[in-house]
Amino acid sequence: MTVNSYLTNLANGAIIRDQEQESIRRSVATLQSRLNLFFGADITQQFIFGSYSRGTILPRSMDANSDVDYMIVFADGSSRPQTYLNRLRRFVEQYYARSEISQSNPTIVLSLNHIRFELVPATNNWFSGLQIPAKASDYEDWLSTDPTGFNQELIGANQSHSSLIKPLVRVVKYWNAKNRYPFESYSLEQDIVKHGFGFFGLLGGRQLKDYFYDYIEGMDAGWFAPKWKQEAVSRAKQLAAEAKSQEWQGYTASAEATIKRLLPPLGLLM
Repeated sequence: MTVNSYLTNLANGAIIRDQEQESIRRSVATLQSRLNLFFGADITQQFIFGSYSRGTILPRSMDANSDVDYMIVFADGSSRPQTYLNRLRRFVEQYYARSEISQSNPTIVLSLNHIRFELVPATNNWFSGLQIPAKASDYEDWLSTDPTGFNQELIGANQSHSSLIKPLVRVVKYWNAKNRYPFESYSLEQDIVKHGFGFFGLLGGRQLKDYFYDYIEGMDAGWFAPKWKQEAVSRAKQLAAEAKSQEWQGYTASAEATIKRLLPPLGLLM
């Protein structure tokens, strides 16, 4: 097996399928009907957004923190964020009493056996559009948002690069999960889309491994990142460069073994 075939198989294995996919669909349908029953006309919209809607969410076997982002838009926007978070908490406590429930600003986290939901309250401001609660460290109560705007950016980048950006996102997010999350998941996806990859899209004939090597080579933890994050990025760069060199010299098996140290097969520890 080559590095490219290994990365491709890993990316294909990082897609939620079959029983897990069906379980999530059923949970979403149940959540939707319960929200309508509990809130009625008090909510105007509810929908999935985030990595699940983009096809870049990882199965829980690859990322224990995988979650489905779900936005609930309230009709009355006159209250402060905590009011809506409290209302969502009362909802989940009534219908999901046996599940793990917590608040993680600005969401209510509902952990089921097969998936975790991040319930995000929102209001519709006539001037700025959809607003969600700001994080506790922000100065404002509300933050304007376009929950599906990034989806089109990702689709455009994926189309421009022979449908290799989404597989790359999944592979890099797998590395991120295996290394205690040096990067926030959404920011990581944004960085990959904005990376550019030089003339890759114009040259043609590029493979997933080329995109992976290029992105890892340019990865930057930042000057003020904790030591463990810098070490995780440094190790990724070192192993990716080693595998690339081994491939260039014709040592295909050695290159694959090196990549497996960086991105272990499912079920294996680093």
